[in-house]
Amino acid sequence: MRTDRGGRTGIVAALAAAALFGLSAPLAKELLEEVSPQVLAGLLYLGSGIGMGLLLLFHRGASGARREAPLTRAHLPWLAGAIAAGGVVAPVLLMTGLSSTPASTASLLLNLEGVFTALIAWTVFRENVDRRIFLGMAAIVAGGMLLAGARGFTLARAGGPFFVAAACLCWAIDNNLTQKVSAGDPVEIAALKGLVAGGVNLTLGLLLHGALPAPVRLAGALVVGMMGYGVSLALYVMAMRALGTARTGAYFSLAPFVGALAGLVLFREPVTPNLLLAALLMAIGLWLHLTERHEHEHEHEPLRHTHRHVHDDHHRHDHVPSEQSDEPHVHEHVHHPLVHRHPHYPDIHHRHG
Repeated sequence: MRTDRGGRTGIVAALAAAALFGLSAPLAKELLEEVSPQVLAGLLYLGSGIGMGLLLLFHRGASGARREAPLTRAHLPWLAGAIAAGGVVAPVLLMTGLSSTPASTASLLLNLEGVFTALIAWTVFRENVDRRIFLGMAAIVAGGMLLAGARGFTLARAGGPFFVAAACLCWAIDNNLTQKVSAGDPVEIAALKGLVAGGVNLTLGLLLHGALPAPVRLAGALVVGMMGYGVSLALYVMAMRALGTARTGAYFSLAPFVGALAGLVLFREPVTPNLLLAALLMAIGLWLHLTERHEHEHEHEPLRHTHRHVHDDHHRHDHVPSEQSDEPHVHEHVHHPLVHRHPHYPDIHHRHG
């Protein structure tokens, strides 16, 4: 699919986010041996918050200028909902599911996050999802159902996959709410989510008689959280800004394949026919998403907002002397009405029906 510079950057960011998060699932399962699910969830997000917070302070101190739009009071309800769903509830559900689900199976089930994300974006927020995206989601759902039922549909055996799927639903809600603030600073968003979610989960975990792991595992959890939850989330927000929620979720579907491969290597889990067939179905779904092309004549309504940008076809405006002139830069600007045709995604400038 031919894309502009922003689209290509968004794709790279989404795939990098997927790889980092995919690796975190099997590593988190290894850490579960000595720590309760809620304490581990708290440590993962706390590592994310601390790491992203330090990066934010270093970057602003070194550059001396803001290169991303600040979060405002209007962003807080969306961000609070995203933190509650994806930062507090989802990681506990995932850690609970991982405790009774093979790492490779759990990793592939994480594909459902992209499906739920696209469904919510389509049905609730009215983001465009065409036939190719829909067929891709159907293939991923079929693979997820195959994995969940690989050992029979008894209640005891379905518990682990059910919790993993529930975590995916919570993250899908988180993704759609986070899209509302994706014009803001991705590192700041990741830092706030990590500190709040990490603090809440760790406090609750310790109150429920959980305990901190040994120093080596504690450090491991913080590092896994910083990369798999912090850096991954910042990249995910950058991708949503450029690609929209549903497409970013589709590209993020690479994460389970990375996690499944790591699980097979780390835990020497058997490669079963069900696992291979589920992986094939999910690969077909991902291929359909990656090869989608969306182009039509569309109209841009007048819009005033603030975000990091360069002067391209969508940003043709003058600067006052006090504003930054080097690119990319950040300032409030106005988009005038425009009608044109080009390949595009439902990014922050293409939210039409």
